[in-house]
Amino acid sequence: MTHVDETGAGTDLDREADVAADYIEELLDIADLDGDIDIDTRGGRAYLSVTASEGSNLSILATPDSVAALQELARIAVQTKTGQFSRLILDIAGSRDARRGELSKLVEKAIERLEEGAASASLPPMSSYERKLVHDIVAERGYRSESEGEGRDRHTVITPA
Repeated sequence: MTHVDETGAGTDLDREADVAADYIEELLDIADLDGDIDIDTRGGRAYLSVTASEGSNLSILATPDSVAALQELARIAVQTKTGQFSRLILDIAGSRDARRGELSKLVEKAIERLEEGAASASLPPMSSYERKLVHDIVAERGYRSESEGEGRDRHTVITPA
């Protein structure tokens, strides 16, 4: 599958996505799991979505920890083959949508604390991608958010606008 950027030319993301898709496809074959891989590139990132028909055994990989681990392994596979750092995003069986729903609930509880008079509300540490989702959700609700902390302790703090 060829990917095209806004200028109409193929990008390095094409190769990144293809390498990652090959890696994930091989892993699914080894584990005897069903799954179809869709590739998209946008915003400077490659996105891989692994889907399967209902009742598939793919759901065993759709837990947040499994998806994060497989995403990291796919990124390492890309870096090994291309020599380039990868910001690939992996979704398995709708795991990203499910996580966005969980993050929305966390934001809702934090906003409730603010409405009860708290000056700010901190969320637990999370990945940069999850923090970006949180920032988007917070902005949609009309509040402000900033990331604070370093490394594994980096988290989002929400304040009134």
